[in-house]
Amino acid sequence: MTEKRKKLTIPDLAARKRARERLAMAAVADTLTATWAWRAGVDIIGVGDSLGMTVYGHENTLPMTVEQMIAHTQAVRRGAPDTFCIVSMPYGSYATRDVAVLNAVRLMKESGADAVKLQGGRAMSDIIRAVADAGVPVMSHVGLLPHYVHRYGGFRTQGRTAEGALRIIDNARAIEQAGAVGLEIEAVPHEVGEAVDEAVSIFTCSIGAGSAGTCQLLNGYDLIGGFDTFKPKFAKRYGNVAEVATHAFEAFVADVRAGTFPDAEHSYTMPSAEAEKLAVALKEGGSE
Repeated sequence: MTEKRKKLTIPDLAARKRARERLAMAAVADTLTATWAWRAGVDIIGVGDSLGMTVYGHENTLPMTVEQMIAHTQAVRRGAPDTFCIVSMPYGSYATRDVAVLNAVRLMKESGADAVKLQGGRAMSDIIRAVADAGVPVMSHVGLLPHYVHRYGGFRTQGRTAEGALRIIDNARAIEQAGAVGLEIEAVPHEVGEAVDEAVSIFTCSIGAGSAGTCQLLNGYDLIGGFDTFKPKFAKRYGNVAEVATHAFEAFVADVRAGTFPDAEHSYTMPSAEAEKLAVALKEGGSE
């Protein structure tokens, strides 16, 4: 990777919001996939704790730790060093103001991210404000909150009623008032996504919230078709990496079992003179 690009900044995100320009964001968790996203011109990379499901195979995001999020963000940074990067604060890492500030600062210092993101609205206002006051660019999250999966009884669309929608909009306003620089809107009807985006002046990204928002977000492993055991309604697969990879492994297994791999093309060779010396040495050694 040799090309240098100007990385977006927090003021850039605010300007894009005002100009109603569109940005593309993908969530990835490793150097290789981050490099692909970088090459494709993805504007923002999120290192979300959804990697607990796509990478580690957990049934939800809750088991992820701060240490794991730091390690994955460092890996992403190596693949896309000049792409704006948001790291999710994992479940439990912002349970109180002091804990939140400690972990947010650590994530910024050690991971190389440009902002952190937690989950929750008005009830989290004090925590968002404490993180912001500590000098950390912080975002939050409305709609479907994966950290509340047990409260919901599963991953369920939010804001289907007028009452629920108004509550989500109120949470978004509270997030902005607390000093957040942006927010994510997840799995709500498109009418609610539009209302949330209109209700705040800060940067918004939409995942399953219709076309509203400055930014559209998809999980990178969903969009390339790498994670294929489950597909949310809002996820569009632009590739079929899982099928391609499975076929490649199948071909490898078949070649190994047939004895056709490795062949001469995929084997190293000694210089002929050295090979002759080795043969003589082995023969002499064998006769002793």
